[in-house]
Amino acid sequence: MKRWLALSALVVVLDQISKSVIAHLFVRGEGIEVTPFFNLVLAYNRGAAFSLLAGAGGWQRGFFIALALAAAALIVWLLRKHSGQPLFCFALALILGGAVGNLIDRALVGEVVDFLDFHAFGWHWPAFNLADSAITCGAVLLIWDGLRRK
Repeated sequence: MKRWLALSALVVVLDQISKSVIAHLFVRGEGIEVTPFFNLVLAYNRGAAFSLLAGAGGWQRGFFIALALAAAALIVWLLRKHSGQPLFCFALALILGGAVGNLIDRALVGEVVDFLDFHAFGWHWPAFNLADSAITCGAVLLIWDGLRRK
């Protein structure tokens, strides 16, 4: 259990450091082209994935904080219950770290800091951050773990 919580903590630390660096290098909406398909930008998101509920008027902040706290509690319980399943626990640890990383932003800043901007042929994927990446990787690993057990 301790190693999974340590992995989650590492995700949180890397996420918060990366967001802090970007927030100090850029002002809101500013960015630089890194490659022809990737930019670093400073964006803020009051909503969830893909800016879901971003314009909801403010109530969503408390909702997403409560949701993240409930998810974190559930994940810690699952980590204890399934400690003998390394891939499952690895995936949950990534999700926990990502959820806590974004929770910190919501609690302290009021919105989530995003900065990774991928694009191709004039189309931009919504900007995201390391916490989002950890959540996505964890979700993919959970699906893979579930499929390989069957």
